[in-house]
Amino acid sequence: MAAAFRQGNNRAEKDAMARIGIVNYINMAPVYETWREQVRRPDWIMTEAAPAQLNRLLATGGIDLGFVSAYEYAVRPEQYRIMTDLSISATGPVGSVFLFSSVPPEQLHGQLVLLTGQSDTSVCLLRLMLEEFVHVRPDYVRGEIFAPCATGRDPAALLAIGDEALRLHACPDPRHPVCIDLGEWWHQQTSLPFVFSVCAVREDFLKVHAKAAEEIHHALRSCLRQGLARLPEIAAKAAPRIPQMSDETCLRYLQSLEYDLGQAKQEALAAFFGLLIQRGEANSAARPLKFFP
Repeated sequence: MAAAFRQGNNRAEKDAMARIGIVNYINMAPVYETWREQVRRPDWIMTEAAPAQLNRLLATGGIDLGFVSAYEYAVRPEQYRIMTDLSISATGPVGSVFLFSSVPPEQLHGQLVLLTGQSDTSVCLLRLMLEEFVHVRPDYVRGEIFAPCATGRDPAALLAIGDEALRLHACPDPRHPVCIDLGEWWHQQTSLPFVFSVCAVREDFLKVHAKAAEEIHHALRSCLRQGLARLPEIAAKAAPRIPQMSDETCLRYLQSLEYDLGQAKQEALAAFFGLLIQRGEANSAARPLKFFP
């Protein structure tokens, strides 16, 4: 009877449905393109969306695990664990998180800054940098980068991320001649890398389907390794998503990104979370970090 019970559990584990979130930006192409070619698991459902949407899905149980804003873990750490060896990060310029401004950051006090609605981590990072490091307090509004501003005012600056940031960087707007890479700015101020996204898994999913989570973790890492080994090919597939982006430009962009979560990245996450906790913008339980496996 015990053997039959174990066999039944193994079957349930094998057939466990898992809902996985992946960022629908070029920066995830090394993982996604390989996954799409090689992974044939009807019980693993992949959802592509912007980081902010994936944050909401993970928080509400709409997905079980996936790449989300690092900030999402910081505000609800009791719900998640961070999957080891996976991130979207950079040591220096990230190439797709930019503040486009009409004036230097020091002159943005009281000015309108339009913040992308697609990311929470980058929004928190920009506000932290402006308020704590430059000591200015702009007026912020969340909205769509390529839509008229809801206030009716032209923003003095705007924060764009992902493919939208790549488009704006390729075709600069003369109204915003100042272009600041937030990954580079953070590194200049702290000497640390910055982790924009982590792969988080819900604790309630782990309680029931830890083995499935291990298998998905292994598959994601395998796809990443293979994608990085084929980066010129992956870049050629991804480049057409951005008008006027060449294969070579896309390759350089992907080469500037980092996907590990080694000790330096863990220290950077802890430092960022510590600042957010001091500002009352994160849960104090976000440190120390919790990992899986």
